Amino acid sequence: MSYSRILNSLLLVVLLVTCASGEDPYRFYTWNVTYGDIYPLGMKQQGILINGQFPGPQIESVTNDNLILHVFNSLDEPFLISWNGVQQRRNSWQDGVYGTNCPIPPGKNFTYVLQVKDQIGSYFYFPSLAFHKAAGGYGGFKIASRSVIPVPFPPPAGDFTILAGDWYKRNHTDLRAILDGGSDLPFPDGLIINGRGSNAYAFTVDQGKTYRFRISNVGLTTSINFRIQGHKMLLVEVEGIHTLQNTYDSLDIHLGQSYSVLVTADQPPQDYYIVVSTRFTSQVLTATSILHYSNSPTSVSSPPPGGPTTQIDWSLDQARSLRRNLTASGPRPNPQGSYHYGLINTTRTVRLQNSAGIINGKQRYAVNSVSFIPADTPLKLADYFKIPGVFNLGSIPENPTGSDCYLQTSVMAADFRGYAEIVFENPEDTVQSWHVDGHHFYVVGMDGGQWSTSSRSNYNLRDTISRCTVQVYPKSWTAVYMPLDNVGMWNVRSENWARQYLGQQFYIGVYSPANSWRDEYPIPSNALLCGRAIGH
Repeated sequence: MSYSRILNSLLLVVLLVTCASGEDPYRFYTWNVTYGDIYPLGMKQQGILINGQFPGPQIESVTNDNLILHVFNSLDEPFLISWNGVQQRRNSWQDGVYGTNCPIPPGKNFTYVLQVKDQIGSYFYFPSLAFHKAAGGYGGFKIASRSVIPVPFPPPAGDFTILAGDWYKRNHTDLRAILDGGSDLPFPDGLIINGRGSNAYAFTVDQGKTYRFRISNVGLTTSINFRIQGHKMLLVEVEGIHTLQNTYDSLDIHLGQSYSVLVTADQPPQDYYIVVSTRFTSQVLTATSILHYSNSPTSVSSPPPGGPTTQIDWSLDQARSLRRNLTASGPRPNPQGSYHYGLINTTRTVRLQNSAGIINGKQRYAVNSVSFIPADTPLKLADYFKIPGVFNLGSIPENPTGSDCYLQTSVMAADFRGYAEIVFENPEDTVQSWHVDGHHFYVVGMDGGQWSTSSRSNYNLRDTISRCTVQVYPKSWTAVYMPLDNVGMWNVRSENWARQYLGQQFYIGVYSPANSWRDEYPIPSNALLCGRAIGH
């Protein structure tokens, strides 16, 4: 047999083995990140585009898909992309924040290899470095259920993604300079929907049909309220969890959060306003898009419907109304209620309190009095290569200290398979929004005033939702139960991007004593090295 025939036979065997193994599908994306002209509020600005688009291309995936994303950085500064809500099971190497990854240098590329393991739902990606989020560079991230897993509602006639949030007319470099200079950001200049201001987009629907809207707050500083003129919204999913299908006239969506609603085009054929407006701000900003009936004879003419403005109790009551659909399947064919989160004994209680302070004459923000400063080397790499002096475990207290803010590269250690009660405490008079990378958590309670152990008597231990981003109302607290089920180095941060940039974040290192590939993937062969990791 000739050499070529032997080679062909071997290739055929490899192909047959691969097909027989039933490996999950692969999806490939190639992205070029550039600067370009955008017009979010009607005036030209320099924005960050992906393949010439703002927002960037939508990621379409199915549970357990493997995603290969080739990212070329054509900017003149380092760049990173993170995946808000995608858990990166056993794989914090791909999380795309500076604590885990070296930035992609200008003119270079990096290939992210990640799997949407055991997840469904609506998420988004965004640039995590150097305040780039203020310049765009974000896009939708959808994870559909596998065809064999039942979904608790009929297939909608269409599926729309809405990425909404506040926006500034100043370039991200100017905003970053304000923060670096020791000041806080001014009030935003407006709101945008899918990269544009009011009435720039129309979502076309057929009368009598039902559509899914996936809505994310991708803004920098403010909560928003979302509503559709004359239409009810049936809530069906919150960050990967099928919910009880309650009906709402409007929804509060806090920074970094994502929701899915079903909307039926059951009104007279005409055009209707889709409205977002700021919440808990003295000045109310509003932006609109159009819900266009395909048989509409007229355009919108009446004023957009008003919404709630500063009412906190209204928002708190709505947040408490969110419930898990206990009988629906999630990404697997077992009911979401089969995991009895409220019957598991917590192994640890951590109280996290946000605060503001002046350090060295500059505005800073902190968690338990510690204002995070980035190290010269990503923490995950320093941990892996055992590089001393980059960070210390236990460098953030587990309870509020009441002391003045101070600077520290703060990292908290946690045991793999622990079960933590985390209480976010907010003594300030603004709404906070907290996100934990790599994990989901059960929102067991929220209320005004000071949390105490007696607050546990009012926890929802049966059917609360789980999610990755949660709000804490002014002078209030929010308690969550979080399974520490994902080994790695994970970012815990404020989704208010000015506060995050100025120190309101830290990292939690989840460690397994087994140190096994069963618990965490090995370092990728293409991992970028920087700082003190160079040469390792």
